[in-house]
Amino acid sequence: MTEHANETNAIDETAQGRLLGAADIRRIAAEAGISPTKKFGQNFVIDPGTVRRIVREAGVTADDHVLEVGPGLGSLTLAILETGATMTAVEIDPPVAERLPGTIAEFMPDAVDRFRVVNRDALTVTPENLPDFQNDDSFTLVANLPYNVATPILLTLLERFDNLGTFLVMVQKEVADRLSEKPGSKIYGTPSVKLAWYGTAERVGIIGRNVFWPAPNVDSALVLFKRYEGGHTPSANNPDGSVVDRENVFRLIDAAFGQRRKTLHAALKKIVPSEAFEQAGIDPTRRGETLAIDEFVALARAVGEVSEA
Repeated sequence: MTEHANETNAIDETAQGRLLGAADIRRIAAEAGISPTKKFGQNFVIDPGTVRRIVREAGVTADDHVLEVGPGLGSLTLAILETGATMTAVEIDPPVAERLPGTIAEFMPDAVDRFRVVNRDALTVTPENLPDFQNDDSFTLVANLPYNVATPILLTLLERFDNLGTFLVMVQKEVADRLSEKPGSKIYGTPSVKLAWYGTAERVGIIGRNVFWPAPNVDSALVLFKRYEGGHTPSANNPDGSVVDRENVFRLIDAAFGQRRKTLHAALKKIVPSEAFEQAGIDPTRRGETLAIDEFVALARAVGEVSEA
């Protein structure tokens, strides 16, 4: 038996409870009458080693307050609770949300008081309707996100929760590459730049298809994100203590990538005066896909200054 296997078994046999295996997942699903649906992008993780790896990469400890989006049948949920952390899970599917507390009680009874589930669409979550994290200086998101809504969920949560400090998410590999890509690549786009406004993202691992039920037809990857101190790129800070308006920056990003084959001059002609390019030190014959977030910030600042002149 390998050292890793010994370590895994040692954790399994503690008083904390144990994680879900493939047989557990299928039994819980059958008992609850739950079938994975394409509607909600459900692919349940059936491998304890994978969920422990996610939690380890996220750096979750007993001191952390964790948000999980799309907990499904509870595989990752139990791995998060195993650390001693306190957590809230947001689940869109009513039968799944209803079943989850029973799974925690069965497999990790000592963690029941550290867990809460909310039946809600993550895209509708706000600090007002999810006040669990309002007293935290910082909290972390750890999740296996549905492929089709991963990017909107991440950008929406970062916009609404100023204290969302870090996240470790498992997403489709293609999405992971897009979120962490740097300027100049064909897959560098709106998600890459907007995420860079808030902080730094990097791909930290690949996850194969065989750890899911049902197995997806694509590979997955892990993305680790750390928010900038202050909540946004330092380049957005103005000398007078104000901050370049994020909405103005994002409007430029959307316009530049909405017609990414066009030059900046052509794509932004309706919203950026020619003199703003010169003031920002940006060549208007470049394309949007070559600009880093700090250059979009500089251009937005220049637009504001030119319009005020």
